[in-house]
Amino acid sequence: MIYPARIHKGDTIGVIAPASPVIRKELYRGITFFEEMGLYVKLGKHIDQERGYLAGTDQERLADMHAMFADPSVKAIFCARGGYGTGRMAAEIDYDLIRKHPKIFWGYSDITYLHTAIRQTTGLVTFHGPMVASDIAKADFAELSANLFEQLFFPTKLCYSEAVSPLQVFVPGEATGELVGGNLSLLVSTLGTPHEIDTEGKLLLLEDIGEEPYRVDAMLNQLKLAGKLCHVAGMIIGDFALPTPKKEKPSLSLDQVFQHYFAELNCPVMSGFKIGHCTPNFSVPLGVKATLSTSKKTLVINAGVK
Repeated sequence: MIYPARIHKGDTIGVIAPASPVIRKELYRGITFFEEMGLYVKLGKHIDQERGYLAGTDQERLADMHAMFADPSVKAIFCARGGYGTGRMAAEIDYDLIRKHPKIFWGYSDITYLHTAIRQTTGLVTFHGPMVASDIAKADFAELSANLFEQLFFPTKLCYSEAVSPLQVFVPGEATGELVGGNLSLLVSTLGTPHEIDTEGKLLLLEDIGEEPYRVDAMLNQLKLAGKLCHVAGMIIGDFALPTPKKEKPSLSLDQVFQHYFAELNCPVMSGFKIGHCTPNFSVPLGVKATLSTSKKTLVINAGVK
């Protein structure tokens, strides 16, 4: 794996919108957070663009991403928000550019597609965490989420335990492997593409938002039939911010869905992690070694920067 360099106070960071459009006032509220950390912020040239549900054309969004990786003054790249659109760019990304100029790359949700494509093509460790306009700008942005940005300034081994949130064991055990994954619907969208998620021997993180249990069931079934669950080292179930199922429609519970797909796996499975579309949102590096222990109820993750 390629570990990006840590950042320092006084550095310049880049902010881009590779998926859906941003609301300008929310973007600037989020920028203030970084400025208070002693960082300078450079915005992507096309960050104000709107094209329906996209923040500009594929070429404009891709150009901003390439420009930030190529700019020697920019030490880290943060995504303004998710939404939709990153998978449309994946085939045209200059992965050699990223490999030659590795930097901190941060986001989640729709950014899962970029995490997966970049890591599997270049070996770069990237970061799954709250975004500038959609999360950091909120008045209730959690102190824990804010504090976890410190992992970018100092190589930090993270330890998630029940001090953060209650954790539920589906399958007991302990396993060490490379931490991969992210948003379930985005991971499913990689199947059958050149960027299909590789889960063999990995600790697989899953999270999502707005998906009723039957939709989560369908996506987990697709992962299972694609062979993505049979050789994982362990499963880390993050937050699933669900809408209330319609009262007139019978439904399984999310725990029943998880039980169906995970109970017979030959690896540790634990849920309840506040990782994803939630408060707090516990940010983690992807591509690093981590250890999941159900007896200790911990997830210990190696540092993501050098």
